[in-house]
Amino acid sequence: MHGTENQGSAGSDGAEDEVATWFSGWFSWCPTSERLLEIAESQILEKIRSYYESEFVPLKNDQRIWTLKFNPTANRSPLVLVHGFGGGVGLWAMNVDTLAEKRTVYAFDVLGFGRSSRPELSTDPAEAEEQFVDSIEQWREKIGLEKFVLLGHSLGGFLATSYAIKHPSRVQHLILADPWGFPVKPTEDNVSRHIPAWVKLLGAVLSPFNPLAGLRAAGPWGPSLVRRFRPDFQRKFSSILSDDTIFNYIYHCNAQVPSGESAFKNMTIPYGWARHPMIYRIGNIDRNVPITMIYGSRSWIESSSGRETQTRRSESYVDVQVITGAGHHVYLDKPDKFNEIVENVCQAVDNGGVEFNAPSESNN
Repeated sequence: MHGTENQGSAGSDGAEDEVATWFSGWFSWCPTSERLLEIAESQILEKIRSYYESEFVPLKNDQRIWTLKFNPTANRSPLVLVHGFGGGVGLWAMNVDTLAEKRTVYAFDVLGFGRSSRPELSTDPAEAEEQFVDSIEQWREKIGLEKFVLLGHSLGGFLATSYAIKHPSRVQHLILADPWGFPVKPTEDNVSRHIPAWVKLLGAVLSPFNPLAGLRAAGPWGPSLVRRFRPDFQRKFSSILSDDTIFNYIYHCNAQVPSGESAFKNMTIPYGWARHPMIYRIGNIDRNVPITMIYGSRSWIESSSGRETQTRRSESYVDVQVITGAGHHVYLDKPDKFNEIVENVCQAVDNGGVEFNAPSESNN
């Protein structure tokens, strides 16, 4: 009996040691780093044909913005790209070769995302929005841009609009690609009717956490988690990437300190609506700033906000384009059509801008 007891004890100790080793390895394993993000980004950028320069642009308080400058010697109207939530400069890989063929294109990682600094941003949604906008203006001053075409996707579209409200003299044309944060949250009755009970329950459970907390909690399984829930990204980049590079890039963009992510969470109310909807403020943009809004016909963001923008800016140029077959990542789902629309806008700016005409909506 004594020997059996010893064997049981030894087996128990072995199991405990094994568990302890597993936990030790889990918590000591570094799931991400700036270097791993840099490597993942470089593997995407090496597929781009255009010449580009890169640098960390310094801001106040020792913050810095990671910036790429494509075709830096061009002399046409420059284009500035602002990515969406959870993204970074690498996600423009399907667009920059075409868009930078005739002009300089700037792409930067928004403060709190990608390889840019990740400071602690305000928990107040209005202040956080102001901090994002101020970082863009500081970046512009350091780069030395006077005027430019400004293009933002999703959260980037929201921030680009906020920037244009405050600094209209800098924006030659505002292009919004499936912009987040425009519509007002529907009434509770409409929310209850359209959102399944399990989604509301999951939202209540996850409400104390940042949107991508689960990705970081997944530890070494993080990239696999991205692959499982967003396999469409491999298809979107299939023409230039044949491996898991895009999954690694998205993971490393979002597995680090959730600075911008936390600010974004504070800017939202349950199920993703903006606390301060942009549709109420779109009329505050100088009437001389033309706007082009590009939506995907299959996106969860509805183009109705574009039509309402036309109504609210009836004396200004607002063009709404809906690209058939594209989803929220309209610039990736239909890159050729997206690039064509953007380049047409930029050429119009090169030629002196656009003339105001009656609001219209186009389907492509």
